[in-house]
Amino acid sequence: MKTSAVLLVSLLGILIPIVLAYENLALNKPTWQQYPYPGREMDLGADKAVDGRFTNLSVWGGECVVSANDQSTAEWRVDLEAILSVHHIFIQYPTDKKPWDENNFFTRFFLGFSVYISNTTNKEDGVLCFRDTNYTRATIPNPVNITCPYHGRYVIYYNNRTHLPYPSEYSTFADSDLCEVEVYGCPTPGFYGESCSMQCPKNCQEGRCHILDGTCLGCLSGYIDQICDKKVELLYITNPDGNQCAAFYGVLVPFIFIVLCNIGCAIRLIRNRDVCNHPNQRKKTEASVPNATYDHIEINSQAEENSGYQELGNSDNRELGNSDNREQGNSDYLELENSGYLELGEMSKPAVYEKLK
Repeated sequence: MKTSAVLLVSLLGILIPIVLAYENLALNKPTWQQYPYPGREMDLGADKAVDGRFTNLSVWGGECVVSANDQSTAEWRVDLEAILSVHHIFIQYPTDKKPWDENNFFTRFFLGFSVYISNTTNKEDGVLCFRDTNYTRATIPNPVNITCPYHGRYVIYYNNRTHLPYPSEYSTFADSDLCEVEVYGCPTPGFYGESCSMQCPKNCQEGRCHILDGTCLGCLSGYIDQICDKKVELLYITNPDGNQCAAFYGVLVPFIFIVLCNIGCAIRLIRNRDVCNHPNQRKKTEASVPNATYDHIEINSQAEENSGYQELGNSDNRELGNSDNREQGNSDYLELENSGYLELGEMSKPAVYEKLK
């Protein structure tokens, strides 16, 4: 009996560490590689990095993914097939079964690498988990463990040689030769903790929370605080259908304030525009422009004074050329068609009369 109890305790001691651990979310999941090695996709393809096998660390051993040679960029990714909570990422590089130090041929190819978690296949849409800026051929670790407690669907490995110059230890071209990539986290959305057994707070947005401490990544409408357990006072508005709609004071009040300010600014703008047509403003405008108007009496007197010369310009005769008479020789009078003569006023020369029409 005692022997059975001891065996049971020993068995539990073995099982509990296994249960209380994150799962490899990338195992046998769909993969993609930017530049596969030509003609060797079956035995050196992108899926080799998630097959769970990496005892043979030779690039030609059939357990590692190998990328094409002489490329300036290298990218590989795994699709977790759902947006899941990730804790850390494990990467195993090939060693060609030789010591991993500054003399290993492969170390230079991995310097400057970066790892992303994204909800799309575009790494720029996601979170940068790690970017190497300090490793040397002597210090780059193998394997590499990168803590990245974020949610995402795609884990992306990237390297490039596109922004010269690079440190002297860097390779000329970029590779994505990877023997294994393991992504550890919770396989079921809405749970957290090392065993992924604790449920995220009920008011977390989309049921998502931090994998370590359970704090919400966002709150449902009407709730605040780290675990979204504090309710916000709401202002209820009844619409024409009789339904009540809730609106945050923090959103509604500033909105009303902005609307009122805009209305006030519009009214002031209209008033300032009307000033241009105000009598006092008109007087100021007229006074600022000299000789803008003339007295009507002055205009009438000028008209009468010049009436004797109307339509004659500066000449003494109209249509008479330089002569004093038209068709009359030296006559001082112009024959009228009907009767009478129109005296045109005193002139320096003998009077001239215009034929009336």
